[in-house]
Amino acid sequence: MSVLNQASPSLVLPHAVPTLRPSACPGLLRIVAARDGGICRIKLPGGVLSAAQAEVIAGASARHAAGVVELTNRANLQVRGVRSGHEAALIEALVGAGLGPEPMPGGSVTVNASAASADDVRNVMISPAAGRDPAALVDTTQLCAELLALLQSDTRFAALSPKFALLLDGGERLARVDHPHDVWIAASQGVEGVRFVFGLAGCPPEASAFQSVAAPQPQQVGRPNKGTGPLAAVSPAQVPALVRALLHTFLDLAADDATRMRHLLATHAVDTILQHAQTYVDFPLSRDASLAGWQRSTPADAGLRLGAHPQCKSGTWHAGGQPPLGRVDADTLRALALLARQHNTGILHITPWQSVLLPDLATDTVPAVLTALNALGLACDPSQPITRLIACAGSSGCAKSLADTKADAQQLAAQLPAGVEVHLSGCPRSCAAAHCAPYTLLAVAPGSYDLYRRDDSGSGFGRCVAHQLTIQQAADTLARLARSNTDA
Repeated sequence: MSVLNQASPSLVLPHAVPTLRPSACPGLLRIVAARDGGICRIKLPGGVLSAAQAEVIAGASARHAAGVVELTNRANLQVRGVRSGHEAALIEALVGAGLGPEPMPGGSVTVNASAASADDVRNVMISPAAGRDPAALVDTTQLCAELLALLQSDTRFAALSPKFALLLDGGERLARVDHPHDVWIAASQGVEGVRFVFGLAGCPPEASAFQSVAAPQPQQVGRPNKGTGPLAAVSPAQVPALVRALLHTFLDLAADDATRMRHLLATHAVDTILQHAQTYVDFPLSRDASLAGWQRSTPADAGLRLGAHPQCKSGTWHAGGQPPLGRVDADTLRALALLARQHNTGILHITPWQSVLLPDLATDTVPAVLTALNALGLACDPSQPITRLIACAGSSGCAKSLADTKADAQQLAAQLPAGVEVHLSGCPRSCAAAHCAPYTLLAVAPGSYDLYRRDDSGSGFGRCVAHQLTIQQAADTLARLARSNTDA
């Protein structure tokens, strides 16, 4: 796009990729048009955002966009409403704050197509409490940094889709493990110490002890796992080489129109993929049958993103709150940055539940932080209905949406039954939720939705249980389903 060539020519990125992969996904260096203006997506390594960076984003979004910042379901940020003619200035401000891809050794980052490709591949998800969660088997923060460096240092990986993503799970309780990933790698405690189990195109299997009581069967949270399940295990030191081998294998074997690992699995046997990956590493990658029944040792608990909870270091806490439907304005983002400066080391963690976490709080500061988060309009209690609603941009921001999902979700929040989790989607693309929610309202017209209930069929949103409901009718139907736990 032309905007990529408008920034300072003094910034240079060597090792440019020969061909830019076409993509409609927004990035920091590729602003994509929407109904409410341009969208600029900022990828945050491990979901970490410094107070200084938050202040830059807040200022830049107010000067060059609509002053609206979205928290995404991959723990990133999006500046919405970017004004025409302001794209280059916005990008330059964000790159100057260190929010772009890492420079190559001895070089710096240029705002051009090559840098856009490097930005695209920065897709590694870890727990927002990584390194601090008392239940974790291992601290994944350094390994995450190594994987991000690997992804950006090999120019061949620029051929990967911006949606191609990795999950690195350290066994935390606060972990988003219901989003399918192209490659998932999960810590496991064995007799020889911690090793990492891996699988393709799915989620780490887990017992769901913390699932909402209103959610339907089966008990496994998230989309039905169509991937491989656990395949084998490697040592922590072998994880970067494993990832490199799997990504090169995907690029070697996948058809030109295959963008995700599930597409490769549709045309190649798992053993064929592992045998090909074996050519890239000097440790065994054969399938381990003993892992067939493997599960995460600790069930994930999304409720830990809200309120205050102790960290593994005695006397320290993290406190979290969720902005309504994952959006904050520039003033709120500035206030969060100030809160982080006042009460911890100036760090915010964005979570894949579209919420904010302040880590490393001293015990005596927790009440003040929670009071401040509530005063900013963030929900800090899982019982608050707004924490159990997800909504896409809706017709006010997206031309493909058939309904104003944001406004309809706010209306539904006032009537949402206790314990019920609902996803409102303006079209079948499901941009707001990578997982399959217990209930989905799919827009069919302004203010009219079909209601789906998650099941084990493995198809889309689950099973449709009601058609063309108003928000009031949807609230009544959800209340009835929650009471009876039977079909409508």
